[in-house]
Amino acid sequence: MRIRHIELFQAILRTGSLTRAAQALNITQPAASKLLAHAEAGLGFILFERVKGRLQLTREAEILMPAIDKVFRDLDDVRRLSRSLRHQSRGVLRIGCIPSLGLKVLPRTLALSQRDNPGLSLDLITAHSEQLAQALLAREISIAFMFNAQARPGLKTLALHEVELVCHDGSHDETPVALESIDPERIVGLPASDPLGELIRPWFTGSEGRIQVQTYYVACALAQAGAGVALIDEFTADALLRPGQSVRRIRPRLPVMLTAVVHEAAALSKLEKDFIDLLRGVAANRGVA
Repeated sequence: MRIRHIELFQAILRTGSLTRAAQALNITQPAASKLLAHAEAGLGFILFERVKGRLQLTREAEILMPAIDKVFRDLDDVRRLSRSLRHQSRGVLRIGCIPSLGLKVLPRTLALSQRDNPGLSLDLITAHSEQLAQALLAREISIAFMFNAQARPGLKTLALHEVELVCHDGSHDETPVALESIDPERIVGLPASDPLGELIRPWFTGSEGRIQVQTYYVACALAQAGAGVALIDEFTADALLRPGQSVRRIRPRLPVMLTAVVHEAAALSKLEKDFIDLLRGVAANRGVA
């Protein structure tokens, strides 16, 4: 089967009709019929039977379908990769990051990159770590920046810079605070699956704070308003604390690693490699003093 045969096969499966499949592929119905006949002639068996006015797979086509699906997915990957390469050649970065990095670290990195690459464009998505990993695997982005990235098939990670969790309780107290001295009911909780949530949870086993949120900056905002205690990364604190506000170091220290994650088959362009290096430098100089 040729690629065009596979595209028609998938279009018929989606629409249940040769006419609608032809419309989806922007070809005429006679051309679609001829294409289907050509595919079936090459295979030596028919792919679809008409049942109650709708095309349905034959037994042979059902057996063949997993192999066709794999080819179709691979073809989709090629299309995404080609789009990515086209964007790279035009000075476009397709990047993802967790929301807290989009507040200050990534904007400053982009400003530096624009200085060296006039006309540079950025296609940025902000999402949680799992969503970013899926976007990388689908080749929707080239690089994702997140905390404590976990190893997984199809992706590789690069450690960039280590920071710590800090405590913000809305006060002006700057003295270090012991984790066991914090009232667990005052903690603004993060999802257990979140890298920061994973670090915090063992210290407050069996205790659930009254407030649960999804993002670090919301936790910080709630602490600023006096609604709870936020255990957040230094980047979020650096970006959101207002003049006169402070954070407290945590004892024992809870380090988190800022990582860049890419597809294992990725051949990064010079522009992308330079951007990673720039972000590493910005991160190293933007922690909380």
